[in-house]
Amino acid sequence: MDRIYLDHAATTPMRSEVQQALAEAVARTFGNASSVHSFGQEAKKLLEESRERAALRIGAAPDELVFTSGGTESDNLAIRGAAYALRDKGNHIVTTTIEHHAVLNCCKALEDEGFEVSYIPVDAECLVDPEAVAGAMRPETILVSVMMANNETGTVEPIAEIGDMARKAGVAFHTDAVQAVGKIPVDVEELGVDLLSVSGHKIYGPKGVGALYVRRGTPLRQLVYGGHHERSLRPGTENVAGIAAFAKAIELAVEELPEADANLRRLKETLAAGIIEKIPAVRRNGSRECSLPHILNTSFEGVEGESLLLNLDLMGIAVSTGSVCTSGATDPSHVLLAMCLASQLAQSSMRFSFGRDNTTAQVERLLEVLPEIVARLRELSAIKMNN
Repeated sequence: MDRIYLDHAATTPMRSEVQQALAEAVARTFGNASSVHSFGQEAKKLLEESRERAALRIGAAPDELVFTSGGTESDNLAIRGAAYALRDKGNHIVTTTIEHHAVLNCCKALEDEGFEVSYIPVDAECLVDPEAVAGAMRPETILVSVMMANNETGTVEPIAEIGDMARKAGVAFHTDAVQAVGKIPVDVEELGVDLLSVSGHKIYGPKGVGALYVRRGTPLRQLVYGGHHERSLRPGTENVAGIAAFAKAIELAVEELPEADANLRRLKETLAAGIIEKIPAVRRNGSRECSLPHILNTSFEGVEGESLLLNLDLMGIAVSTGSVCTSGATDPSHVLLAMCLASQLAQSSMRFSFGRDNTTAQVERLLEVLPEIVARLRELSAIKMNN
């Protein structure tokens, strides 16, 4: 039985070109990029070339890109770093109810330290109202953080409009673009952001490497203390091989965007139409017009999401009930609850996320087994309730 992987929003397999870039860097450029001898200078050259290539893909200048271990570190450096750096100007932060936990838990920790945080709600399509964000800002607001695209529903937020409002108010603006980069066009100038988070393993790169865009002049305090690396914002010897692989991954992802977008959307809509046709009592979650090309979130009424996931896994099909960072939690998705879905419906949700190697045949295979599994689980649920 051939296995089918439909959980690319959680992580992606490292593509062969990226593996090659990683292997070459490991073999040939092992020096410390801070060393002054030739081995170190070779590593430094590769590091800065990679920085330039990666920055170009999001419309940034090379010196505006700080390499990190991934999205979570980038989010923390952006939010905590800006909050600490701007604390003398105020203590108020604006974010939303649908952020990744790397943002939400960071904000909650800052609340324990005396900061105030406003959590803006979303509508039934998971969309944030820019006017609500603007209305929440006040004289002591120092930072706004709104994700570019939701990792559970795939809804793309109006970041450029929010960025314009934040800029006019003189408030620093951060967006978690971990799910967006490599899936839709991302240009920091067009978006008007001051800080933007990226992760390598979402775009067929290695795990443990990512980046934070920091607009020139944006106040940011380091969270870790050590040497001078990464403009002293992220001390520690750089993972040059991983960074080189990350640069290759983002380069390929952005170059292939138009073709990938069309293919991913075709697969997603084929699955969505098939589910509606073959399975009664289902709900599609998130915006259809403002959406990432690869994420489909659907609730199957009367079915526990975890049970559906496990049954599909037994058939060799990997999917997710939502964010992998909350895997194992028994509570319904905070994103779906924020969209005002009933708790039971939120717990019956399933996220299908496509990648570059998925095929129409795989979608057809899923549509062969999914209706039967849903019907069986609903029957078992009805028996359980009657008893």
